[in-house]
Amino acid sequence: MKQAIIDIGSNSIRLTLYEIQEEGFRILFKEKRMTGLASYVEDGKLTQDGMERACWALADFRSILDSLEITNVRVFATASLRNIDNGKEAVEAIRNDPDCGFDVEIITGMEEAFYGYIGAMYEAQLRDGAFMDVGGASTEIVAFEDGKPLEMASFHVGSLNLFKNCVKNIIPSKQGLKRIEKEIENQIDDEKQFNFDPRSPLVCVGGTSRAILKLAQKKFGLPYTEKSLPVEKFEELYEFMTSGSKEAVDLILKLEPDRIHTLIPGIMIVHHICEEFQAKELVVCKYGVREGYLCQKILKNIPTHKTGS
Repeated sequence: MKQAIIDIGSNSIRLTLYEIQEEGFRILFKEKRMTGLASYVEDGKLTQDGMERACWALADFRSILDSLEITNVRVFATASLRNIDNGKEAVEAIRNDPDCGFDVEIITGMEEAFYGYIGAMYEAQLRDGAFMDVGGASTEIVAFEDGKPLEMASFHVGSLNLFKNCVKNIIPSKQGLKRIEKEIENQIDDEKQFNFDPRSPLVCVGGTSRAILKLAQKKFGLPYTEKSLPVEKFEELYEFMTSGSKEAVDLILKLEPDRIHTLIPGIMIVHHICEEFQAKELVVCKYGVREGYLCQKILKNIPTHKTGS
C-alpha cells in the first residue's frame, strides 16, 4: 500500500510518499514547496495571499498524486494554521479550493512534539536524551528517558517568525541578533513551560537541523554519512554563522539558499536549547513529525519505538 502525507508547515509545505511494508515503511519520494506562510500573518490572521499561497502548493501536490493514482492521502497542519486566529477559515478555503480540495487536520503543539519524537526515535533508537524540532513558527522539545517521553513542550518561536519580527534586512545585524536572543529568552525561558535538566544527546529534526548538519559537514570536512556533531564543533559553527561575515553568508548561499533569511534565527534557537540541556552532542535525524504521524495515526499495528541498547 502507498500512503501520502502532506505537512503544512510555517516555512514549507512538504509531501512524502511512503510504501507500507509489514515491518514498517520506506520513503518512495519527497517534495517540498517553500511557501513561508508565517510571513503572511497579519494581526494574528493568515492573509488571503497566504491562503492562496497554500492552495497553490497543495494543488501542485494534488496534481502529482493524481498522476500517480495515489488515493491514500492525509494532510495535517502545524503552527502554520494552529497559531492563527482564522485557522478554521483557512481549512475551509483549502477544502473548497477546486484544484486541491484536501481535508486538513490541525494538530496541537503537544501532538507535534510527540509525533516528532516518535519519528526520530524510529530512526535513532536512543533511550535517553532530549529531542527538538525547530519549525518556522514553533519549536517543540521532548525530554526522554528509558525509551519514554517524560516531558514535552511547544513554544511559539520559530525561524521564520523570528526573522519577520526581529530582522530588518536579510541577515541579522548585531542589534538584530540581540533582538532574536531576547525573543527566544522571552518565549522559552520566561514562560517556564519546561524543566531543563541536563540531557544528552540532543536529537534534532526538521529543515533547520538538517541545514546545520550540512553546513558543519562542509565547514569541518565531515563525511556526509556523519549524523552527529560534538557540541564543541557546533559552538564553532554557531560563532561563525552569527559573525556576520561574508564567508558565512556565502556558505548559506552555496548550500541552503532557500534558508538565507531563516537559518541564522534557526541556529540561534538550536544553540539556546542545546545550552539549556547542557547537551554534549547533537544528533540529526531524517525522520520527524510526518513519520511519527504515520506510525501513530495510520500504522497503529507497527511498533513506533525501536528499543536501543
